[in-house]
Amino acid sequence: MTTNETLAQYSDWAFRSAFTVLALALVLLIVQYASTRARAVQEKELVSAGARPASSAAVPGRVVEQPKKPMSERFGGMGSAVLVVGTLLIFASIVLRGFATDRFPLGNMYEFVTMACAAALVVGLALLSKPAYRPMWVFLLVPILILMFLAATVLYADAAPVVPALRSYWLPIHVTIVSVGSGVFLVSGIASLLFLLRMRYPRGEEGTGVFARVAERLPDAQTLDRLAYKTTIIGFPLFGAGVILGAIWAEAAWGRFWGWDPKETMSFIAWVIYAAYLHARATSGWRDTKAAWINIAGFVAMLFNLFIINMVVSGLHSYAGLT
Repeated sequence: MTTNETLAQYSDWAFRSAFTVLALALVLLIVQYASTRARAVQEKELVSAGARPASSAAVPGRVVEQPKKPMSERFGGMGSAVLVVGTLLIFASIVLRGFATDRFPLGNMYEFVTMACAAALVVGLALLSKPAYRPMWVFLLVPILILMFLAATVLYADAAPVVPALRSYWLPIHVTIVSVGSGVFLVSGIASLLFLLRMRYPRGEEGTGVFARVAERLPDAQTLDRLAYKTTIIGFPLFGAGVILGAIWAEAAWGRFWGWDPKETMSFIAWVIYAAYLHARATSGWRDTKAAWINIAGFVAMLFNLFIINMVVSGLHSYAGLT
């Protein structure tokens, strides 16, 4: 099995282009975030002074021009469009890598993280499409770009055939489900972090500090909590199915369903933490900040499983590049 170097190069270019485009989207959305807040402050000052915008004054016999869209809306619209382009580019890099290697492109950590970032982008585009949710993209794109940077530097692996242990039909089934579940949990973890920030600063009054000003333009706390819960409901069965299918693959590859390998153990711990979050979320007295902290603990366990277990601890999952 050989590698098509031309397609592999195109895949790398598509990935770098996706990173650049998503970074541009982040800049546009930051401008939208800041200008939205500036416009809100200006309107608040006008109201407190008893004034109103000149465009609101009616003049008999005069045609009133339609006001232009606020700068925040224009930058938000551009940022959303650029986000779609970046998502298409990262999927193009995945597809091209698959054709270049003539295998499913999930054979190492670079490819796994790329798929997880693509899944997080798709979930974000599906659930954060409303203009009111656009401020959340500022906080979601930052970890996605960090993961993509790490994938392209520390975790990068040349396009090449996988080792014999990974030449199985279980690879696209098991690893795809786990990587997509990880991407969904990324959105859930960010939503819980923002929920805690919103609970700490529910009204975002002026002069109460940087975090209060950041929280001011976020959706309300209940919306963020529902988003975290909704995404966990999606990711939990996906990740659970991935663990179960991995056990079936382990039986076929190693002759046992479960061997307490570090990767297996940490995946199970993360799954239990998310189960505890769902239980706490439905339990009176735990629905607010306590449940959110459990969800964040699950997100940290996922990151620990991805980086520390894969890169530091040696185990049976250490044959896939850095994995």
